[in-house]
Amino acid sequence: MLNYTLGAAFLVVFLLSSFLVDRQPAVKTARENYEQYCSSCHGEKVEAFVDRNWKHGKEKSDLIKSISGGYPDLGMPTWRPVLNEKEISEMADLILESLKNVDQYKFATKPTSNVFTTEGLTVKLDTVASGLQSPWGLAFLPDGGMLVSDRSGDVYRVDKANRKTKLTGGPTVLVEGQGGLLDVEVHPDFAKNQLVYLSYSAMKQEGADKLSTTAVMRAKLVGDALTDQKIIFEALPYAKTRHHYGSRLKFDQANFLYVTVGDRGNEKQNPQSLGSDCGKVHRLLDDGRIPSDNPFTNDKKERTSVYSYGHRNPQGMALNPATGQIWTNEHGPRGGDEVNIIKKAANYGWPVICYGINYDGKPITNLSAKEGMEQPLTYWLPSIAPSGMAFVDGTKYPGWKGNLMVGSLRFQYLNRCVVEGDKIVKQENILKNIGRLRNVDMGPDGYLYVSVEDPGYVFRLLPVNQ
Repeated sequence: MLNYTLGAAFLVVFLLSSFLVDRQPAVKTARENYEQYCSSCHGEKVEAFVDRNWKHGKEKSDLIKSISGGYPDLGMPTWRPVLNEKEISEMADLILESLKNVDQYKFATKPTSNVFTTEGLTVKLDTVASGLQSPWGLAFLPDGGMLVSDRSGDVYRVDKANRKTKLTGGPTVLVEGQGGLLDVEVHPDFAKNQLVYLSYSAMKQEGADKLSTTAVMRAKLVGDALTDQKIIFEALPYAKTRHHYGSRLKFDQANFLYVTVGDRGNEKQNPQSLGSDCGKVHRLLDDGRIPSDNPFTNDKKERTSVYSYGHRNPQGMALNPATGQIWTNEHGPRGGDEVNIIKKAANYGWPVICYGINYDGKPITNLSAKEGMEQPLTYWLPSIAPSGMAFVDGTKYPGWKGNLMVGSLRFQYLNRCVVEGDKIVKQENILKNIGRLRNVDMGPDGYLYVSVEDPGYVFRLLPVNQ
């Protein structure tokens, strides 16, 4: 009887202990703890959160102190009652590891040579134009020369001998904030029609308010003058803000003209509203008329120029020669810069979904994905501030063939993206510390051209025999 009782007791203890073991909460990783306890205040991705000024220090001991004790007067709670010492230590390690993602872009030294070695090949910079401020747009002419638009408002022709001439007849631009003369593009049949397209920040006065928007002018190049000017596009509504204009221009293989327009700083209304032209990619005929197969109509049942929406501030656009697709990049807030393939009627999510946080450190949204909204091909945490972009084509850069090149304004380098199909599978930072890299484009001569600003230069990238 005694043995039976002891056996039953052991069985009960065993079953109870097994039950308790099964009921123990699963051990969470530092990232899971961050998502559960921290993301509501600091954003979904710790990689975006770390891109900030660290008021209380960023050594591991500083981080452990901040997590453990918090700063209640500043809105930071103490997590010591919730997380144990091991979890707090692992959280600090996660933050330190994420900080390395920011530090990878902080190049310590300026270039000492015009020769740069990369994983793919070695190139040297050949100066094409200098004495500029912010060379925003590059467009190539059949005679071997090029047009350069400077954000200050000037348009230059640079001939084959690298002689620079200022053109007359450009648009009147509002050079304030991020505004000014933006992109330049020539018609695919320029050799026959001499047509040039310029995007810029236009201005109008309404009472005491000076309002602006993104506009596109078409003109004919005659000698060193732009003539027969016609405004073929204005993004409505005009606004008081002086930022997020976009704007890039690109013709596709069917000679449709694509125009990017930023949200003008009004993310709550513009990007998701089809009643606004802001936060959109537009598609036009070469004279500004609306293609009959554009996807959206307005209240009058008329076709509009909107082709895709939900964009923040797209400042890079390129035609993929392998597929004929239009690719863009756009600025996120603090984190969440994106590369996208533009699809008809597609919604790219801003600001409903986003991988970044606001400049004040607060989350913009708790969502990075939502049904019916496109996911980017890649996104950058931290923000690199992408600008111009181009696909490498031709035979002069065998190690870069088919790569996507994206300029970084913030970290002053060229981002090389290895593309397989519609995926970016690898990236490399090249031309480090060259300057705020505003644009990159492929010339008809088969060479890549890049422009940097403040001071403004245009360079040709020449491969070096290895």
